[in-house]
Formats: sequence, structure tokens, C-alpha cells
Amino acid sequence: MNKKTTPLTLIEKEYALPGNRACVGCGLAIAYRHGLKALGDDVILTVPASCLTVLQGMYPVSSMLVPCLNTAFETTAASATGIKAALRALGRNTTTVVGWAGDGGTADIGIQALSGAAERNEDFIYVCYDNEAYMNTGTQKSGSTPMGARTTTTIGGKLQHKKDMAQIMSAHNIPYVVTVSPSYPMDLHDKFKKAKDISGTRYIHILIPCPPGWGYDPQYTVQIGRMAIECGMFDLYEVENGAFSFYGPSKKIAEKGDRKPVEEYIRAQSRFKGIDQATIDELQKWVDSKWETYRQLGYCNQ
Repeated sequence: MNKKTTPLTLIEKEYALPGNRACVGCGLAIAYRHGLKALGDDVILTVPASCLTVLQGMYPVSSMLVPCLNTAFETTAASATGIKAALRALGRNTTTVVGWAGDGGTADIGIQALSGAAERNEDFIYVCYDNEAYMNTGTQKSGSTPMGARTTTTIGGKLQHKKDMAQIMSAHNIPYVVTVSPSYPMDLHDKFKKAKDISGTRYIHILIPCPPGWGYDPQYTVQIGRMAIECGMFDLYEVENGAFSFYGPSKKIAEKGDRKPVEEYIRAQSRFKGIDQATIDELQKWVDSKWETYRQLGYCNQ
């Protein structure tokens, strides 16, 4: 069994360099830094229009040490498929190909190409960094925006619950699906490292707290990410060849059932300003129902 990475054993080499264009307190910057450390030198990324395009900058002034192709919004998975095919033609079978897109480019605009690639079990890693809205273009709602959240296109709060992209991808029967959080960067690093060594389509879903879009002080990014997990709004698990298992704080919740109230998490973000109690109760009911389904499937004791 591989040892877990710790801050003392994390590689020192940095692939995300100082001087990038991330917002202060950006959860994506944390996730990208640790994900790239796990992926190493022999990697090619493809990224659509998104906060990540802004974060890393454009050639020849990119703040990253890895090659990255900027692609159209809806084409991340198709682009990754093409890059992998080109590498095979060149005999470069060891290079890891990674598509890294936001929730808008995954759950909405890019879901068709992603689903098709997953059906074919194309050999690449697909990463969805989920900041729960189209943050790069002014905070419009996406299919991943939670109920009650205010965006520029849901000024009274979104009326629907968010899509569960990890479960949608798991339904494609691909080799590996995992959810991770930048609030637990060593776990995130190790899940990326594990995905790198698996063949076929691998899907990584990251919940990315966003200070300007979610409305909280940037110093609390890690805390907000942990609160999402502690209340059950976001869960840490992996599905490897169909076998489901929790890990980290979610594993403890599954064993002991000590979830915190959803309201504590909601009240910490101004995007939910003005939310009524009925909507908070509906969010709590939604989380409770999700965890009851886990229990009925035998994934947890509580």
C-alpha cells in the first residue's frame, strides 16, 4: 500500500510558479499546484475558456511549467482525445493527458463531448474544478450552482438543486471517479497520483471555494471547503472499477453520522444572502436524502 503524502514528503518542485493571475484566496490555485505536483513532468494539459486560462496566463508568459493547449469552451474532452491519439501516433505512450475544465465547461457546455469520450473509455484524466458558477465571465449560474445561491442570472436565488457530475460520470462505468477538495491538499495530491497510474477515462471532481463568487473573506477558503464536507453538501469518495468508498472526513461521517447543519455552511457565504428558511430546510432535506441513499446502498452505517 502506498504511503500517504505529507507536507514533509511532498515534492519540492513547483509547476505553478509565482506571479500567476489567481484571485486572492483562490481554491483553484491550491488544487492546481498540488495536482500538477502529482502529475509530474510528462504531462500535457488542455484547458477551455475558464478561470484557469486566466490563472496560468497565455504563451509566452504562462506561469506554468507544463505544456497546455487552450481550447474552445465545449471541446475539452474532444481535445484531450485528439492529443492522446496524436501521442499514440508518435509512439509517446507514457505521457499523461489531462483535460481541466470548470463546472460550466463540464456540467453544461462540455458534457456531450465528455460523455462520448467516457463511453469510449478514452485514455485521459478529466478534471472538473467546480466553483459552482461561471465565475470567469461574471458569476452566471451553471448546472452545478446549488439551490438558493444568487448569481447574476439567478438574482433571487437558484430554484433547482445542482447536478451530481461525479455520479453522472460513475454511471458511465469508467475505471476511476474521485471527488477531492483543496482544503485537504495531501489527499488531493494522492488521488491525482493514483489516477495517473490508471488506464482509461478517469474523472476527478474538485469543489473549489471562490471568495468573490461565493462571498467570503479570502482567508477562509480552506475553512469554507471543510465546512462543505462536514455538513454533507460535498462528499469525499472514490469509485474504482465500480467499488465505492468514502475517505477522509466523509468516511468519519459515514461511520459516525455526525454531520453538521447545512445552515452553518450557508450562512457563511453572501451568495446565499436573503435565503429563506424554507430553502435552507430544502437543502438540508436534499443532503439528508443523499446520505440516506448512501446508507441504503450499504456505503455507510449512518
